[in-house]
Formats: sequence, C-alpha cells, structure tokens
Amino acid sequence: MTDNADVIVVGAGVAGLKAAQELVDAGRTVIVLEANDRVGGRTKRTQVGDYVGDLGGQWVGKGQDVLLAEAKRFGITTYEQYQTGKNLLQMFGKLVSYTGNVPRVSPLALIEIALLQRRWEREMKTVPAGAPWTASRAEEWDAITLESWIVKNIRTKAAREFARLPVRSALAAEAREVSYLWFLDVLRAAGGLDYLISAKDGGQDAKFKGGMQQIPQRMADALGDRVMLEAPVEKIVQDSNGVRVVTPKGEFSARFIIVAAPPAAAARIHYEPHLPASRDGLQQRLPSGAITKVIVTYSTAFWRAAGWSGQVATDHDTLGVVLDDARDTGPAALLCFIEGRRAVEMSALSKEERKQKVIASLTRFFGPEAAYPLGYEDNDWLTEPYIHGYVSHMAPGTMTRYGHALREPCGRIHWAGTETATEFLGYIEGGLRSGIRAAREVAVRHNA
Repeated sequence: MTDNADVIVVGAGVAGLKAAQELVDAGRTVIVLEANDRVGGRTKRTQVGDYVGDLGGQWVGKGQDVLLAEAKRFGITTYEQYQTGKNLLQMFGKLVSYTGNVPRVSPLALIEIALLQRRWEREMKTVPAGAPWTASRAEEWDAITLESWIVKNIRTKAAREFARLPVRSALAAEAREVSYLWFLDVLRAAGGLDYLISAKDGGQDAKFKGGMQQIPQRMADALGDRVMLEAPVEKIVQDSNGVRVVTPKGEFSARFIIVAAPPAAAARIHYEPHLPASRDGLQQRLPSGAITKVIVTYSTAFWRAAGWSGQVATDHDTLGVVLDDARDTGPAALLCFIEGRRAVEMSALSKEERKQKVIASLTRFFGPEAAYPLGYEDNDWLTEPYIHGYVSHMAPGTMTRYGHALREPCGRIHWAGTETATEFLGYIEGGLRSGIRAAREVAVRHNA
C-alpha cells in the first residue's frame, strides 16, 4: 500500500467499503484505514460448533436494492425469515401467544395501537427527507422524548408498551432517550412502523446464506491491499492542498477524506483545524444504542415442532427479542437480543452469567427442551473498542440544533455511515447508500 492517494476512507464497514468501491470504479486511487482487525463494522461473523452466523447486522428487507445487488455480485443468495406458527409476547409478567404483527391485548388497547400507527404514519410524512429539522413542527417534536409523547397521547398500559417496543428492538435505545422528531425520521426512512417491526416484506424479511459479514469481506477482498487493518486514525490534518492522516502504522495523505466511522469513533479523532462547532457538537451528541446479540444452538428446532415461530417480544426481561434461525441442515438456532437498559446492566456480568440468564428466559418461553443447548455465543457491542451499537440516536434538541451538520462536508472531510442515510437509516442498506453519496460528492469536487 502506498502512503498517498486521491481519497482516504476511514472505516471498513459497509459505508466505507462501498465509498471506496465507487471511487475505484471511477478511476480514483484510494486508501481504506480500518481501526479493527477485521472489516465489516457493525457486521460480525461467528461460528458456534457447526453453525456459522452473525453477531451483528444480519437481515435484508424488501426494497434494500443496493445490499441485494452486492450479494448478487458475489453470488450470495438469501433465505426467508421463518415466521410460521405462534409468536410470544411477555408483557407485565404475563406470557401470551398471538399471530401476525399485533399481539392479543384488550379491545381498547387494540384501538389505541391502530390509531397510534395511523398517527405516526401521518406525522412521519411531514418530515422532509434529508432535512427533518425543517419540518413544520420540528421544534415542538424535537423538544420532547418519544416517552413523553407516549405518556401524553396513549392511555392504556398495553398500547404504551407496544409503542416503546420499536425503538428498543430495532434501534437498541429506550423511548426516554430519543427525540420524537428523530424517531419520526427513522420511521419515514424505513417507510413506516410495519417495515420496522415486520419480517414478511419488512426489515427482517430474509437473511443471507453464509451470513451477512461475508458481503463486506468480499467487498474488501475486491479492494485488495487498498485496505489496511489495525490502523486507527488518530489525527486528520487538512489545508488548502489536501489532508494528512496520522495512524500508528504511519502517515497517509490524499486530496480528500471520507470518514465512515460511527459518530462516537469519529469524535475521538483529533482534527486540525478544529471541526466547525456544529459538527463537533453533533458528534458529541450521537450515542450508540446498547445491545448484546446472542446465538443459542440446538440439535433440532423443537419450538417449530411445538407450533411456535420462535419469535418473542418482551417489555421487561433479560431478552427483548428472540427470532428463529433454523436451517435445512445443521444445528438450529435462536437469535436473541439484549437491548437498551438491560444491555447496559448485563454488560457488567460475565459471559457465563449472561448465558444462565438467557437460557432461563428461553426455557420460560419454550419449555424444558430450551435448557439444553448445543452451544452459546454472544457479542456485547458495548465492549467493542470502536463500535458500540447498531445505530446512533439523537436526544431532544440535537436534530434542530445540529442535524444540518450530518452530511455537510467540513473542508476536505466528507461523512458517511448509516446515521447519515436519508433512506433506510440504521440499516446496512443505509450505510451502503451513504457510501455512494459520499463518493459522488468527492468525485464532483475531485473533477472540479
């Protein structure tokens, strides 16, 4: 690898790799600097006995055309998320079964849930893509948390808990942590609540045979020695001639740079000159969600034989969400998620202590057969050195004051990452699209 190029890309997650790929295809020289010892960012491969799976992002949804095109380019096929049978909901200490997307609750709660969804769909459509801070009610909505909105507008306990589930299960945050305006923008970027919480035709529609992490790995393989691992960026210095990047593995220079690291990691970089106040303030106010993903394997999918889909959602348990990942051959698996406040609490425990609690929950959900797994693996994303969760979120006041800096270049520095996506924000698809956008921005300036 040379120490200079047309463009340096910071981060070898899907956003950074896609930006690099686009620039190389356009005839530019590129260096990709990755802090970790692996590529893929918020995707991560693991093997539990004979089971190969993902400890990070895993699903592909309807309309995620860029991700599907990348998979097709490498000959990687999909299989549908299993959803036949009864789902389980644990709410207020009671375990109930249901089918479809909405659990069995009181008639009044069902009415409130229907009205809630209708109102969210209506209000999200008033949030402009790429500029949510310009919405007519932006100041009002950004002044409150999603939790405050729920308490003010929903009366039944069951409907309130249902309203809290999407932000916890899909974004690994609590309703009391996020701005209502930011939440509406996430809904808009996904196309609505159904997409956010659904398997069929939603964000959890299908998975990739061989796992998600193979896609960024193949992308990196195609870039070859342009990608340098274990090279965390410590300093970015820019002037009228270009940028200079300092890492433990040496210094690199380029005309432009794309920072595709998560906001919390980007905030640790020293910038000379100092970033504009709006961008610096934004990076200080974009915490990651809290999540631990767990894979538990069994010799057979006994839950299917008992008529269960393997899907569980809870309001207060060790596990927030459980999903099936049994395949045609090999061990069957349950994918389990510890989210939000519970993820923070469980991060203080050892892996063995987490395992005991996870197995206890699965046994409560599916019966005594769940007590005897073949294998167990988890990944506490809070302990990752550079990536702490699937997506960063905004607290009240952040979007209207600092949101405009999300994609604004700072001199020769451009920004990518799923947080900057205007469609599929928080998804791998959003990361890929952000990489394309950033590469095009740089290409235009490079040609000027």
